[in-house]
Amino acid sequence: MTQTISTRCCVVGGGPAGLMAGFLLARAGVETIVLEKHADFLRDFRGDTIHPSTLQLMFELGLLEDFLKLPHRKAFQLSAVLGDRKFVVADFRGLPTLCKFVAFMPQWDFLDFIAGEAKKLPNFRLSMKTSAESLLEEGGRIVGLRAEGPEGPLEIRADLTIAADGRTSRMRESAGLAVEDFGAPMDVLWLELRRKADDPDETFGRVAPGRMVAMIERGSYWQIGYVIPKGGALALRSRPIGEFRRALADSVPFLEDRVEDLRDWEDVNLLTVQVDRLKNWSRPGLLCIGDAAHAMSPIGGVGINLAIQDAVATANLLTEKLREGTLRDEDVGAVQKRRELPARMTQRLQLFIQNRVIRNVLAADRPFEPPLALRLLDIFPALRQLPARLIGLGVRPEHINSSRG
Repeated sequence: MTQTISTRCCVVGGGPAGLMAGFLLARAGVETIVLEKHADFLRDFRGDTIHPSTLQLMFELGLLEDFLKLPHRKAFQLSAVLGDRKFVVADFRGLPTLCKFVAFMPQWDFLDFIAGEAKKLPNFRLSMKTSAESLLEEGGRIVGLRAEGPEGPLEIRADLTIAADGRTSRMRESAGLAVEDFGAPMDVLWLELRRKADDPDETFGRVAPGRMVAMIERGSYWQIGYVIPKGGALALRSRPIGEFRRALADSVPFLEDRVEDLRDWEDVNLLTVQVDRLKNWSRPGLLCIGDAAHAMSPIGGVGINLAIQDAVATANLLTEKLREGTLRDEDVGAVQKRRELPARMTQRLQLFIQNRVIRNVLAADRPFEPPLALRLLDIFPALRQLPARLIGLGVRPEHINSSRG
């Protein structure tokens, strides 16, 4: 037997965009259900950056003090090391926010926190182990979805369905929405290695001919992103893990005494990089946000920031109409009008860096001079505020305007 449920809004996906949208809508008095297909939020190597703009939102919601009690590491600046030279790329200490740092926190802790706050609300429901299968359509309008939950099939009817189910969104595929794929010249291998007391105590990147490595300081361990040419993982994994250990130690010499901790390729995860964007983020009764609307490159770790900003804009623009049952198609389209420019500008910058910097570095076979941009940041420290704003705040940061219901 199929169970039928009716609600004002059904959100597909319990990631940053979906949970934040569900929380804010329910907080403002909108009956909301969030579906998450997994049993928990524990996923290795999810993006773990909490940006100053997100911390500002926590403050506006009155949650910052409790939120910062969760274990986290603060990064007041981001650096890059080329050869034996270190360059400060972004300095967050001058941002016009309460918290002038990026907080590195396991994403599952962030999601558990938001879910915990949302569950306190009488009109919020989080359905775990519930997979959205297909959209319900009547007369050209999306009126909900079919899902499979722990107790069997569900039919959820909703005034608005929000697809926040990531870059492989089943909902946007079911809706037949056209995607523009912009490509990427690289993929990333993610891994963890022990951190020692005399290691550097900051987050940074190392760049050398043919190699780029991102190092995120996580207290007792390093979270490491090793950049490889697009599609190169299969050939790399066909060779002994020892070759990769040596390449990693050559790239980051102070890790040489612990690369043996990588027992085999099972200790190395592949992040397939893609950059794409929907031409239309919505259909009547359906809205896509976060990675479902615009998959971002990992450059700057800004994908989470944009996803959360999408969720805030969604709540700001649609709460009143959803609460009153007067939502129109043009109201839903207003979210794309508000958030498409930030997505476009951020992707344009990421694509420039991918194609003009990362592609050249990965193809290089001899030492090269630091790019002019890095030299200027070194000579004029005030310029570090520009990348700090782009990473820490993003284009058109959002604020909480949806009132508590």
